[in-house]
Amino acid sequence: MTDTPAAQLRQLLHARSVAALGTLHAGAPYVSMVPFAIARDGSGFIIHVSRLASHTRDMLTDARVSLLVMQEVGGGSSALALARVSIQGTAQELASDAPDLARSRAAYLERFPEAAQMFGFADFSLFKIEAESVRFVAGFAQAHSFSGDSLNRLLVG
Repeated sequence: MTDTPAAQLRQLLHARSVAALGTLHAGAPYVSMVPFAIARDGSGFIIHVSRLASHTRDMLTDARVSLLVMQEVGGGSSALALARVSIQGTAQELASDAPDLARSRAAYLERFPEAAQMFGFADFSLFKIEAESVRFVAGFAQAHSFSGDSLNRLLVG
């Protein structure tokens, strides 16, 4: 990885494309897996999800979410030494007239071109997750906190 925690975090989020998504499901924690893209202006994370999925219904009921992105396991590294980031924020469904819908769709399809056909399914929609707080662990005993605004700036830097 690179030298500074901010650079390490940026590299991790650009290198990985799948996150664990934590939602509140009937008041209890619920975790699922979602592919994600980074908004081109760094303002959040874009996910494309089906209304048939529990996590989508959960986000529509309570917008508070968490994303966990971690370094790929392997290379003989201890699980405690893996870089990982936990992002707490809010999820908002992008309406068909949202000003950033086209940019968000383009960012998602740039990362996942094979998902193009799913944009034709009526039950799928884009959500934007905006970070409020970030906890990044660069490795064992290397924890750092970032604000959502700081994360937004480093994602486009």
